[in-house]
Amino acid sequence: MTDIEAVRSRIESDPYCETIGIDLVDLEPGVARTRLEITDELTNFHGTPHGGAVYSLADAAFAAASNSDGETAVALETNISYLDAVDVGTVLTATAEETHAGGRTAEFEVVVADEEGDRVATFRGRVYKP
Repeated sequence: MTDIEAVRSRIESDPYCETIGIDLVDLEPGVARTRLEITDELTNFHGTPHGGAVYSLADAAFAAASNSDGETAVALETNISYLDAVDVGTVLTATAEETHAGGRTAEFEVVVADEEGDRVATFRGRVYKP
C-alpha cells in the first residue's frame, strides 16, 4: 500500500510549481487537483494568461495523478486545447483523472476550469512507468 502522504509531500516540494504558484489541493490514487491564481506576471502581451502558465497547471495535475501510486511515471506525450481566456485574479483549477491503464502506460485527461466551473482548457497525456 502506498503512503499517500509521503507521495503528497514529495509532489508538493516541486520547485517549479512553487516558483509560479501552483498548489496541490487534492491527491488520491489516479486523481489530482492543482490550483493557480492568474497574476499579472502570468499574462502574455495580450493581457491574458500565458499558455505556458495554463499548460504548467495542467501538467502539474497530470504529474501528480500519474505518480500518486508512488511509482515513477514519466510523460510520453501531452497535448492541450485552449478553450477560453480568463482575467487576472481568476483562480484556475486543473483536475487530472486516469482514463486508461494498460501495462506500463496510462492515459490521463486534465480539465482546467475557472471558479464557476467553466472549462478553460483540456489537456491529455500518456505516461510510461519504467
